[in-house]
Amino acid sequence: MSRSAHPAGPRHADVLTEGHYSAPAADLNVLDEKVWSRTVTRDADGALTVGGIAVARLAEEFGTPAYFLDESDFRARCRAWADAFGPDADVFYAGKAFLSRAVVRWLKEEGLNLDVCSGGELTTALDAGLPAERIAFHGNNKTVAEIERAVEAGVGRIVLDSFQEIVRVAHIAQRHGVRQRVQIRVTVGVEAHTHEFIATAHEDQKFGIALADGQAAEAVRRALSLDGLELIGVHSHIGSQIFDMAGFEVSARRVVQLLAEVRDEHGVELPEIDLGGGLGIAYTSEDDPREPHEIAKALSDIVTRECEAAKLRTPRISVEPGRAIVGPTAFTLYEVGTIKPLEGLRTYVSVDGGMSDNIRTALYDAEYSVALVSRTSDAEPMLVRVVGKHCESGDIVVKDAFLPADLAPGDLIAVPATGAYCRSMASNYNHALRPPVVAVRDGEARVIVRRETEEDLLRLDVG
Repeated sequence: MSRSAHPAGPRHADVLTEGHYSAPAADLNVLDEKVWSRTVTRDADGALTVGGIAVARLAEEFGTPAYFLDESDFRARCRAWADAFGPDADVFYAGKAFLSRAVVRWLKEEGLNLDVCSGGELTTALDAGLPAERIAFHGNNKTVAEIERAVEAGVGRIVLDSFQEIVRVAHIAQRHGVRQRVQIRVTVGVEAHTHEFIATAHEDQKFGIALADGQAAEAVRRALSLDGLELIGVHSHIGSQIFDMAGFEVSARRVVQLLAEVRDEHGVELPEIDLGGGLGIAYTSEDDPREPHEIAKALSDIVTRECEAAKLRTPRISVEPGRAIVGPTAFTLYEVGTIKPLEGLRTYVSVDGGMSDNIRTALYDAEYSVALVSRTSDAEPMLVRVVGKHCESGDIVVKDAFLPADLAPGDLIAVPATGAYCRSMASNYNHALRPPVVAVRDGEARVIVRRETEEDLLRLDVG
């Protein structure tokens, strides 16, 4: 089939009359810098390049689908966060976004700490040589074995998530003859979203110990009474993909109020406060994330103001960016397989991946951008839905976007801002093989997480 032989779906004019979708970019060949990593550009032939390497070469060497991670961009974002908060605060990269031994080494070299939330993430961090004191261990149901491993390794902090865990960690620490540094995760009744927050009771969730009814105060009381624990502060996390700082202001006010109550009851001023992560990134051109220095100043001002009002010393601040660091640094490369126009609706573009390599669209109704990257095109835009090859009608990668009307099987398209949670949440649904993660830097590309093989699948199937 030639590049213009297939019947196309609705064009730009058709879409605008429906009034359901915004107009496409004036030129689909122009890349929106907000959603791509910093070394991504187009070469003289119109093909996308990252780190100086064209996607056609990357596809030929590593295959598709595959995640390509811009190492220079990742490192630059680490430095930007470290510089923004400075030596008097702590930046913990949230490993749940994406973690590998290479990433751990980059964090170590760029001066960031690491937040883990499972025994597997802890093992990866320790195996890659990150000092245990630079690790924080999260989770609402850490197993005894995981706590044992964390205490034995000497992790810098364990975030306590329940009354049972307070006793459990204290007992294990005492048995090992140490005082384990801990924080208490509190639920402050604030749930933040992209552009709004709801300052009502949100204690109906599995994470944290509620401020309501004095539960958090009781958790502090118990932690201070146990010899195996060194309570260093409190932790709060209010949501994900946050652009508006108003939710943080409410959260900080309530956490500082708790610190003041602790001082008044116990004569102790806890030295640290962790405000969590969840800072947003640009998935589409409509998203407008803040820069690290803006976030650092806003959070510092909020905490300082609240502490001055409560006549408390300002505690050391910690934050946990994960998505905000790794999210923009990677894109997923796909090859177009079939193209199915639905007259008056849209065109379905099927690719060689899908919900097994990016579950977020199906799970969270997430929005993404997409671009034709193996060439440029002067064809008019058509409304498309990019879908995967899995046996699910909800197997959608990009819900609604515009691609050139001469798109054809064999073309390469890329979805930017897939560094966070895509590989971490990837699955073997339909016995799909999870894609590789390839780090690209200064004209060189190397696999940091290899592609799964059919032999890998059969090796686990011991029946």
